[in-house]
Amino acid sequence: MAARFAAGDRVAVRRAFPPGHIRTPWYARGAAGEVERICGAFGNPEELAFGRRDAPKQTLYRVRFAQTALWPDYDGPPGDTIDIELYEHWLEPATE
Repeated sequence: MAARFAAGDRVAVRRAFPPGHIRTPWYARGAAGEVERICGAFGNPEELAFGRRDAPKQTLYRVRFAQTALWPDYDGPPGDTIDIELYEHWLEPATE
């Protein structure tokens, strides 16, 4: 499975709120960040939680966000970042 994004690509987290087991933090949805690295392809925990072991593997990315991209009122140093590991189906190219 070829990765859709590469290290350095700007991506945005989809704004979606599906029911069930979701691994993507709600506070990251809609935020834009930069792919820090590709972690590999793994079983999708959203499918595995329901016993769907035959679902295709998904590429997992480590995405780096500015703290202020997630929390606009963050008052720490402006260069502070946070890394979140996100599966490919949650990501889309950033439009900013």
